[in-house]
Amino acid sequence: MSDHDKRVALVTGANRGIGYATSRRLGEQNITVILGTRDSNKGEAACSRLQGEGLDVHFELLDVTAEKSIKAAIESIRAQFGRLDILVNNAGIMIDGEVDAQNVDQETIQETLQTNVMGPLLLCQHCIPLMKAGGYGRIVNMTSTLGSLTEMADPRSEYAGVRTPAYRLSKAALNCVTTLLAKEVRDDNILVNSACPGWVRTDMGGAQAPLTPEQGADTPVWLTTLPDGGPTGGFYRERTLIPW
Repeated sequence: MSDHDKRVALVTGANRGIGYATSRRLGEQNITVILGTRDSNKGEAACSRLQGEGLDVHFELLDVTAEKSIKAAIESIRAQFGRLDILVNNAGIMIDGEVDAQNVDQETIQETLQTNVMGPLLLCQHCIPLMKAGGYGRIVNMTSTLGSLTEMADPRSEYAGVRTPAYRLSKAALNCVTTLLAKEVRDDNILVNSACPGWVRTDMGGAQAPLTPEQGADTPVWLTTLPDGGPTGGFYRERTLIPW
């Protein structure tokens, strides 16, 4: 193991939006942050900006849809730092727009699930051994209230008019990943939780969203820095437990 004595965090989709804001907040807490992005130019530019703020930030090429890329990134982190303490599965897509569940096509569903569910699951599978070796881990899966089955089933929900069935399906499935893994690693001092950042002004959320990326990063960052014995296997928005 390396003698790197600071916590090390990997944030996916970190070159912009909530991922970038999360990375900055973690860096400001004296955590070494690795920006995982699939576009090297954008990733290196984001890394350079944060380094310019005096933060201990590094870039790692990472495509969450390709297990080969995931394996290479985690092996690079192992070689450089000898540890990984925090994983924020932030990278995600929403490509199904206003289509409904009766008409969404199979290709859209598969692409969405590959990015939003399989990618985070594979990252967890490859990161957890490093966390176990260090006796410490915090995993945050960036989901959405749109993935809440409770909200989907309630015709009075404020989200009742939102369609995006592939996206909603993927976030419900990612919540399932959270609960399954939290149960399995509970005794390893690894806490696994889902976070809804709220409706945030990003490329996905749109300009009309009420929250800034910095506000959206608050709950995810809080979950990454929970104390030993903190909550695990939960779904949180505004640092508050919400229904599945």
